[in-house]
Amino acid sequence: MASSESLLPVSSQQDPLSDSRCDSIPESRRRRPIKVHLAVYSGFLLIALYVTLIITHGGSAPKNDVSDHTTVESRAHLAGVSEKSNEHIWKLSNDLKGEAFAWNNTVLSWQRTAFHFQPEKNWMNGPLFYKGWYHFFYQYNPNAAVWGDIVWGHAVSKDLIHWLYLPFAMVPDQWYDANGVWTGSATFLDDGSIVMLYTGSTDKFVQVQNLAYPEDPKDPLLLKWTKFSGNPVLVPPPGIGAKDFRDPTTAWKTSDGKWRITIGSKINRTGISLIYDTTDFKTYEKHDTLLHQVPNTGMWECVDFYPVSKTKDNGLDTSVNGPDVKHIIKASMDDTRIDHYAIGTYYDSNATWVPDNPSIDVGISTGLRYDYGKFYASKTFYDQHKGRRILWGWIGESDSEAADVQKGWSSVQGIPRTVALDTKTGKNLVQWPVKEIESLRLRSKKFHMKVEPGTVVPIDVGPAAQLDIEAEFKIKKEDLEVVFGDDSVEDDKEFSCETSGGATVRGALGPFGFSVLADQSLSEQTPVYFYVTKGKDSKLKTFFCTDTSRSTMANDVVKPVYGSFVPVLKGEKLTMRILVDHSIVEGFGQGGRTCITSRVYPTKAIYGAAKLFLFNNAVDVTVSASFKVWQINSAFIRPFSADDIGVPSST
Repeated sequence: MASSESLLPVSSQQDPLSDSRCDSIPESRRRRPIKVHLAVYSGFLLIALYVTLIITHGGSAPKNDVSDHTTVESRAHLAGVSEKSNEHIWKLSNDLKGEAFAWNNTVLSWQRTAFHFQPEKNWMNGPLFYKGWYHFFYQYNPNAAVWGDIVWGHAVSKDLIHWLYLPFAMVPDQWYDANGVWTGSATFLDDGSIVMLYTGSTDKFVQVQNLAYPEDPKDPLLLKWTKFSGNPVLVPPPGIGAKDFRDPTTAWKTSDGKWRITIGSKINRTGISLIYDTTDFKTYEKHDTLLHQVPNTGMWECVDFYPVSKTKDNGLDTSVNGPDVKHIIKASMDDTRIDHYAIGTYYDSNATWVPDNPSIDVGISTGLRYDYGKFYASKTFYDQHKGRRILWGWIGESDSEAADVQKGWSSVQGIPRTVALDTKTGKNLVQWPVKEIESLRLRSKKFHMKVEPGTVVPIDVGPAAQLDIEAEFKIKKEDLEVVFGDDSVEDDKEFSCETSGGATVRGALGPFGFSVLADQSLSEQTPVYFYVTKGKDSKLKTFFCTDTSRSTMANDVVKPVYGSFVPVLKGEKLTMRILVDHSIVEGFGQGGRTCITSRVYPTKAIYGAAKLFLFNNAVDVTVSASFKVWQINSAFIRPFSADDIGVPSST
């Protein structure tokens, strides 16, 4: 184990993650994706998430040019959706010193991810599996790096990792979607055919539901789609606002053989999920009851509804129900831009759902989230070939809109995750990166270290901008006994990652973990860590956190501390996994019980200057760490060509 003395000023022995300043010159590095032979999988569904990509405008736009922003704000307001709102946060923060940070192309080019899906340029969003290909249909603005002019981009993959861009799937060319082809969902009918329901914003900015289907069902690439001549098939019902009726779910079968969908909305400040039954997807019967409602949660968008097994970790088809099944309702909260979910019981007979624990119902601030960082407009689909349910989430930006325009793109998709009920606790979901991401792993190193209190250790893994880290931690038993037996060690009454002050605030039992995307002097760093507290009952309570407050020297970036409580059962070691991909960091605590996604924008810890550190900032305990670090290759993501796409046989 190395001492921190050679790395930091002497004072850092007491606070190894404190700020220090040192300029460094990044090495130039060229990323070369290795073309990987893609494997065939099976699954299904479409999720039109909320992702944004942007046009380069023939080069770099002036960094202070906000004319596009003004236009988009007006367009988004008319359409009834929220626009990017980071600017007002950082302008009110203490981080603002004069003008916004002077980004340059060297720094901005580094920010583009290497193995997360994103369009070539501009603003982006959903998947299904058909005849050997995963299809991703995403909301895309071909004209700017901000929200507006939404069409459906289209990409295909054999493995959810390597993607080929296809021509647009649908564009706003009818009165009922003139102001945007928005989120939708696919349903596979009994005969294997596909129907697609999607929200359109009409020429009058009214949100309506429309039907589309493949023009040629024999085409495995689904290149052309036909819009139903009778669109729209659903309009806002009485009592629902014209701009509060969007994002239909995948349909599921009822006990009497009908198809059922739910659509998000609100009545005053109560978030609701409307219920409709259909037999042909052209005509619908609205239920008088709601699937669910929660007061004071505001508009529900991108609602998702699906079953999970109480006894197994495999996924279930959307229509499955029974005594060994729980159902998840997830809604994206338009007011807070947070995805909340809750676990409960679905009653087919009256089309209602009841939460297991009303105190943590959907949208309640203390309720469950898929992710405690930057993660929104998510949706799942069932991969029937592998028997798994896969979750996709849209990862927006935390920088300024002007920086997005300058770099020419905005937002990415998170790595697809398997999602299942935690059968050990029965009270939360667990999420984990799909197995296919491991195909990108290159060389690796194993480490076993004991880290004394107040110590930071550089980890020599070479380039540290594309990493996969799996680690387990153990607190020395003797140290725990001392802490519990020392009355002078105060109980941590109400610890919160968000309000704790970050990784520099030291406690008896934490924080400890990794600093990723750090420069040599730690003037820029993003700690991902555990913080263990001593409760009044002398029981441990563990939190999983990510601190972005010192992730960049730039001042026009929102830099919060993210995180939440993570369940740790008796006999379990503390485990985490971290995926690092340039400007995105994804953390998974305790096998994915608590997940945190962050967007970070280093100005110094880039290219060859990006480093990895292990730290223990606890006051009273020594931590043992065993971990493995892989370099991660770039994914193969580019426009298709005739040579790339061999039409597979039908499945």
